[in-house]
Amino acid sequence: MSTLKKSQIDWRGWVLPLALIALWWLVTHQNWVNTRLIVPPGNVFKVATKTLSDPLFYQGVLYSVGRDLSGFVLGSLGGVLLGVLLGVSRQADLFIGPTFHTVRQISLFAWLPLLSSWLGYGELSKLVFISLSTLYPVVLGTFEGVRSVTKAQGEVARVYCFSRAQVLFRLILPAAAPQIATGLTLGLVYAWVATIGSEFLLANWGNGLGNIVIKGRATFNVELIIFGMLVIGGVGVFFNRIAARIEAHVLRWRDHRS
Repeated sequence: MSTLKKSQIDWRGWVLPLALIALWWLVTHQNWVNTRLIVPPGNVFKVATKTLSDPLFYQGVLYSVGRDLSGFVLGSLGGVLLGVLLGVSRQADLFIGPTFHTVRQISLFAWLPLLSSWLGYGELSKLVFISLSTLYPVVLGTFEGVRSVTKAQGEVARVYCFSRAQVLFRLILPAAAPQIATGLTLGLVYAWVATIGSEFLLANWGNGLGNIVIKGRATFNVELIIFGMLVIGGVGVFFNRIAARIEAHVLRWRDHRS
């Protein structure tokens, strides 16, 4: 068979990472590089073991995940509401749409100086930044999904004398569900990037995974920096996998219908 069964693990994706680790070990073991800058993988493993035994590490993970999910939920709710409004109302699209599409061209990280000036470097500014990062992809996904509803589908709703609430919840939202799910998945990715970015750039030596990397930079502990980067990437991959599974579960009705 040309495709692997779902129960099987495709190890081909591990070839490149393992090759890079082997190359990393070789160049450091042979002292072909400055090992103060490109540290041996064994040193990273030792720092990782020490850090993983520290309860403060897990507290930092929980803080970062909590920020991420809080900002994601707020940004997603606002994004779906605004996307639906722009999609169903031509007047709203004419009045609000141009401003929204202009504002979203501003780099997200360009908002940080303004947010820090208004709200300081605390949790509120981080939460607003993460929510804003989530908002854009969710609005766009929802808007495209709502606008994909065809006139024929609208005619069916009229034939059955749907109320406005029924049109929204029984026609528009189900039809737009795939695009909304895509927007939410992208929003989750953006939220995690914004979470770590806010911890870097709105650093106040609080709790979070970003502070691990900042601590490593301040003490020139390259091993701790690399470990922090790996953990950040691992949590991001975990979120992506969970989002993909939830999306597939929520949209499974499409497969049954087809």
